[in-house]
Amino acid sequence: WDGIVQEDTVRDLGLSKLLNRYLLLNLLNTPPGPDNIEKCKKVVACLPERWFHDLKSGSTLPELLNLCKHLLQ
Repeated sequence: WDGIVQEDTVRDLGLSKLLNRYLLLNLLNTPPGPDNIEKCKKVVACLPERWFHDLKSGSTLPELLNLCKHLLQ
């Protein structure tokens, strides 16, 4: 959808809707281990780097807080 739909819309759909409503539930219900790690890597690999350019060091996008908490566990 990159370049076709406005950036704010892609970010809202990708993070608020898809990630936080559906994908994160799957990650939280996957037992800890290599399979969960691989799934998390695939999710993170889909996030455009430009979304993080204006962030301060050690911070993240508000929509990613739940994913960050899961990764820290």
